[in-house]
Amino acid sequence: MSAAQRRRLNPLSQETESDDSGILNECVLLLVFESIKWDLQVLCLTASVNRKLRAIAKRLLWRKLCVYRAPRMVSALVNGSPNGRIGGGWDALAKLMFFCCGCESTRNFKLSRPSPGHFAGASRFSKTSGRSFLTKKCRADLLFVSDPCEHPVGDKEDDLGIYRGVFRGFLRSNTRACLIGRQVAFDDRVRCPYCGTRVWSMTAARLVPKSAARRLGSRDGRLEYFVCVNGHLHGTCWLVPLSSDEENCEEVEEEEDEDGGDFNGEAYKKHEKVTNGTGSRSSLMF
Repeated sequence: MSAAQRRRLNPLSQETESDDSGILNECVLLLVFESIKWDLQVLCLTASVNRKLRAIAKRLLWRKLCVYRAPRMVSALVNGSPNGRIGGGWDALAKLMFFCCGCESTRNFKLSRPSPGHFAGASRFSKTSGRSFLTKKCRADLLFVSDPCEHPVGDKEDDLGIYRGVFRGFLRSNTRACLIGRQVAFDDRVRCPYCGTRVWSMTAARLVPKSAARRLGSRDGRLEYFVCVNGHLHGTCWLVPLSSDEENCEEVEEEEDEDGGDFNGEAYKKHEKVTNGTGSRSSLMF
């Protein structure tokens, strides 16, 4: 039998060999990204090359990035299972970890102008912060929340704080059960900036505890946040300027936090320079 006949009879095996060669070989990709310490900019660019690389990134590379950057947080979110699943996918979790989504005016939170999203130079997620966002009936849930990203708005206004978070096992959480039990409707204007699904306004649901404002450094009634069906949280608040004494007290509290992840921002500052500092959504490929 000639080589041409063998190719016609067994086209699938030839295609598999071709797909497993070079840059499409998953083992090679893992070695490359391990050698560059899972550089976010390179991974975004890799995922934008073609559909096959984007599929590999979605199935494998984003998970590896999350585990590398925040091992304790990821372990808690998947209950210690190395191959566990994440609501919304690993690409959505990676975007949540490294991207501040910005904000626009909502029904319960008005802005003079929108604030654009951008790569976060550094982010710290904490279970302790997350507990401040849970009502007493929902304190058994596990929620990681970031420190607010400060966005200056104007000389006459307080700084805008934008924060994000993620629940473990949201489908089985007390928070979701409470939302369903109260028959809270989805917000008709807002979508999750990380996975694109529908969201509940926790302000409209009256599930915003006063401890959330204290934790953020805001005042009660001057914040709003949303939770999507996959358990991603994003929100905004007006930040109260702190005195020197208050800053010292805050530092003591932070020492007692149960951190989920503290991400160094050097790799992401590089990317912002490449995109002229815009951090626009169009420059992302998650």
